[in-house]
Amino acid sequence: MAKLILIRHGTSEWNEKGLWTGWTDIALAPKGIQEAKAAGESIRDIHIDVAFTSALQRAQQTLHYVLDVKNQLDIPIFSSASLNEKSYGDLTGKNKWEVKAQYGEEQFKLWRRAWNAPIPNGETLKTVYERVIPYYLEHILPALISGKNVLIAAHGNSLRTLIKYLDNINDQDIENFEVGLGEVYVYDIDSNGEILNREVRNEVAQKGTV
Repeated sequence: MAKLILIRHGTSEWNEKGLWTGWTDIALAPKGIQEAKAAGESIRDIHIDVAFTSALQRAQQTLHYVLDVKNQLDIPIFSSASLNEKSYGDLTGKNKWEVKAQYGEEQFKLWRRAWNAPIPNGETLKTVYERVIPYYLEHILPALISGKNVLIAAHGNSLRTLIKYLDNINDQDIENFEVGLGEVYVYDIDSNGEILNREVRNEVAQKGTV
């Protein structure tokens, strides 16, 4: 049996400002560093064999602080844009709450959470799924099947798509599912790649604000 650990990056400088970040390469805020360290503390009992992260520094920094807490900075680490956050296209850099006021609650929620709601010059959750899951199947699942404990530090939407796949969440229900900043999901996976159990550690009580 292997462990698959999913961690959303901590609060970034743009999260604090309520700005849509997407592919913009923004660093962690001091609060995000503390959240990353807390995530590391929550998995002290699990030895990590290999880690994967996105091409964006807020996820890479989160991974660094998690592994530093665990004194495991020397493990193999692979980064890929396949694990990047959703591109918010023309919404990138705009204040979320101003966009909500301008376009209304329904459109705001569609752009933010829906499965296949197009954003001008951006991605849908469905297109994120179409890059995350092939990467998982090709690069991450084989490590799990071989018995290695795997850590993925990534983003709210890239992790939502992976959890959608792992937990078989339908297209409608995924709209109401959110991974909090610094939140940790731990899966037990057998030698066939099947999920035996899932638990949430370091659960974030206040969601919906990021």
